[in-house]
Amino acid sequence: MSRMLRVGGITPLTTLDYPGMLACVLFCQGCAWRCRYCHNPHLIPSRGDAELAWSDVVGFLQSRRGLLEAVVFSGGEPTQQPALVEALACVREMGFKVGLHSAGIKPQRFSHALQHLDWVGFDIKAPPGHASHITGTAHADRVNWQSLELLLASGVAHEIRTTVHWQLLDPDALELLARSLHERGVKRFVVQTVRSGHMLDPSLGPSLAPQGWPQLKEQLSSLFEHFEVRGAC
Repeated sequence: MSRMLRVGGITPLTTLDYPGMLACVLFCQGCAWRCRYCHNPHLIPSRGDAELAWSDVVGFLQSRRGLLEAVVFSGGEPTQQPALVEALACVREMGFKVGLHSAGIKPQRFSHALQHLDWVGFDIKAPPGHASHITGTAHADRVNWQSLELLLASGVAHEIRTTVHWQLLDPDALELLARSLHERGVKRFVVQTVRSGHMLDPSLGPSLAPQGWPQLKEQLSSLFEHFEVRGAC
């Protein structure tokens, strides 16, 4: 590889991060967004204190051939790095299924990455026009929804998920988001409740489920072939 992917950590075995597969997770270093509920703030800087050499990552994967079925690239934000597409192709050539967790921060790179992917867990932050309050960046809406459209057109297997902190995304906004996804033909939608123990923005308090949440869950479930809530809410 002419460029080496910066990896800030590895989860060597998981059954949760790629549906139906025994997988490992590579946490890519760096993210241009500053999501206030981020629970991996150490992965935000472009360089990390605990980075792994790509050659060591490849050696680890080679030792897991026949044991692992898939490799998931997560972050941080994987599309932040120019080396991502080469790394995806490298891992796929080793015989693994390849998954990606992404918000599509770089749509052009995301588009190229889709050619080397078997599954995507795509993070949509908020209904159109509302993401900057969460991400701290002015153009998050445009690129987030642009990359979603690229994913939906690609035919790559996927799920769409939204992380919810009720101080940042109220029930009306979540319903608007869900209906926007439904209108675009999304079939699988997951609401992930925030991990409030360690967040980038310390001013955020606990994320307490609002009144009427059980009824809203029923409404959201009716919009999708598969709807799921992950985490306590």
